[in-house]
Amino acid sequence: MPAENSLEVHHLFKSVGQGEHALSILTGVELVVKPAETIALIGESGSGKSTLLAILAGLDDGSSGEVRLLGEPLHNMDEEARARLRAKHVGFVFQSFMLIPTLNALENVELPALLRGENDKASREQAKRLLEQLGLGKRLDHLPAQLSGGEQQRVALARAFNGRPSVLFADEPTGNLDRHTGDRIADLLFSLNRDYATTLILVTHDPELAARCDRRLRLRDGKLWEEA
Repeated sequence: MPAENSLEVHHLFKSVGQGEHALSILTGVELVVKPAETIALIGESGSGKSTLLAILAGLDDGSSGEVRLLGEPLHNMDEEARARLRAKHVGFVFQSFMLIPTLNALENVELPALLRGENDKASREQAKRLLEQLGLGKRLDHLPAQLSGGEQQRVALARAFNGRPSVLFADEPTGNLDRHTGDRIADLLFSLNRDYATTLILVTHDPELAARCDRRLRLRDGKLWEEA
């Protein structure tokens, strides 16, 4: 049975350091995200948005509290189990694209399927279709260094949606792009999100990008506050 919620977070705390030198980053975060919902995490630089995103994705641990991703208790899972969950159900888009420089565009998009143990003609054709959908049908054999920033981010989007992830985490996906290119990437991101009915958790400093999400949650003083 599918999980009722894509994400559930209860009493999440995160601190670094020990004793009198400990620094509190998250202080009792509560969050529930429904399937196919789009969430913008906003806040000042250094407020802990990227730290929270990493914990929600199972890439980091909280100091205490519960985090359930698609019903699975990340707080009670080892890294191997988390990696299997991410490979099967989760996509990522980063500000710095995070493409493998020695792989061409098609190979970068195929990578999630290979990590899931899928290495067949159907998965390769799916990767090609995604790149063609994003206007990169003539860039399949190009290495990342041969692509513009906007083209690299489109490859990253295609990679993230390859395998139809249930949840997509995006950390400043337009942060390294000019306004025109960033708006184009945002259009593609939300279009793919609708097509695949993917839950989107998005960290951004861009108020226009945040306004396109269903909900905007500001991280302030270690807690999340919903904005109108």
